[in-house]
Amino acid sequence: MHNLPSQSWTVNRGWMLATNLAGDIEALTRLLGLQDRDDLADAEPDTLRYRLWHRPARLVRHARRRTLKIPDTRPWLTAFTTCRQRLTALPAAPT
Repeated sequence: MHNLPSQSWTVNRGWMLATNLAGDIEALTRLLGLQDRDDLADAEPDTLRYRLWHRPARLVRHARRRTLKIPDTRPWLTAFTTCRQRLTALPAAPT
């Protein structure tokens, strides 16, 4: 309880929920999107953050569509695009 950011239990509960969701997203990304990449399948969260999450990119709107523009000169571009294609191709959860 000493390492939590607030003295209020409701604030700490929200903080813990956000941290657990971030950990789940990171683990599922490695499991479902990067399973064949030996350098990223077992990577630490800091490595994933450096190589995949912090990308210089622009979200461009044209003709009512949004496109993610990523420079071609960036390292690990193929890993990012392959992971994104795999994750977007997953079926939607049943309602």
